[in-house]
Amino acid sequence: MTKSATASPPIELDCADESIAMQMTRWLTYLRSERRLSPKTSEAYTRDVRQFLEFLAEHLGERVTLKVFSAVEASDIRAFMALRRADEIAGRSLMRALAGLRSFGRFLEREGHGKVGALSAVRAPKIGKSLPKPLPVAAAKRLADADERAGEEREPWIWARDAAVMALLYGSGLRISEALGLKRRDVPAPGAGDVLIITGKGNKTRMVPVLQNVLTLIQDYAAICPHHLPPEGPMFVGARGGPLAPRIIQLTMARLRGALGLPDSATPHALRHSFATHLLSRGGDLRAIQELLGHASLSTTQIYTGIDSERLLEVYRTTHPRA
Repeated sequence: MTKSATASPPIELDCADESIAMQMTRWLTYLRSERRLSPKTSEAYTRDVRQFLEFLAEHLGERVTLKVFSAVEASDIRAFMALRRADEIAGRSLMRALAGLRSFGRFLEREGHGKVGALSAVRAPKIGKSLPKPLPVAAAKRLADADERAGEEREPWIWARDAAVMALLYGSGLRISEALGLKRRDVPAPGAGDVLIITGKGNKTRMVPVLQNVLTLIQDYAAICPHHLPPEGPMFVGARGGPLAPRIIQLTMARLRGALGLPDSATPHALRHSFATHLLSRGGDLRAIQELLGHASLSTTQIYTGIDSERLLEVYRTTHPRA
């Protein structure tokens, strides 16, 4: 394994011996430095493996060693999954837990600690396909044009900041982490450019168009922001001048959807869904939308064709005289 300059902190486990804890620490470093998984995914994988080790120690009545882990049976894994399902864990989370276990198992195999064959023998849980919930065009525009209609007294620069972020989410179809990850130098001034270079999942970069009115909103926010915004620093900052946390935008969205009478599905990520759906409904090319969204697979983007089909069927049902 390639050494990383930013090694993960040592993992402490009461249910397993030091060899497992050491390998988990190295695995976590590998996930972050070589696989370039997001911190949230890495943390979720680590949590899932920890929960499995705790279950296995109690299930077998002994501390887990590398030898014990490599000898785990499919029935042990199924028992763990059944226990998690009994705790009302959703199928998607169970699928992620199995993916985390398999990733750890593959890492151990590469490191010469044996193959956990049982992990490949267990089928991933089935999950129902759920379509994203985009907003109607009018509702998306109202959120993207949000001002002080939430009925709260907040500093003007904070309102300007939040309005700029939401306009960017809808106008360019960004993930909230991508929007908040922008540096000041990444954002052109109005009239000086019309694209952004975005670093998305897996540290992959892509170009996305940005509307001039969105750039104007960002410039308006920067002009009244009380904190210094250096070129190498974050474009959007919190109340104390540090990087803006996604939770702040989520709370702002919650206040706005209450004030504007929008459903609970009106979240920051729904603006990204709305961007894709509205482009598709107006004849946008699916592969072009895939590139704009930064999807690795076209099959991920194809879920939006299902949304558009549903919309067309709903129009048919409500307007055709014989429907």
